[in-house]
Amino acid sequence: MSENRVVQGRMVTAEKLAELIEDDSVMEVDSIEESDRECPECGGNVLEVGYMPSVTEFVNGWKCQDCDWSETDRD
Repeated sequence: MSENRVVQGRMVTAEKLAELIEDDSVMEVDSIEESDRECPECGGNVLEVGYMPSVTEFVNGWKCQDCDWSETDRD
């Protein structure tokens, strides 16, 4: 399984990272990946995680390690 990462001063699992992005519980989670993106709000490092918030949906989400910024690839 994926390694834990520090996000905003707390160690998080891939599942917890997805829950922070979704602001809700999720069903399935891929591992945390380093993103080649920079946070548009603070310039910090951005992590990427793919997850399923429901049986019928797969979402890629991004979360800054240093501030509250996050986004998903939903239209």
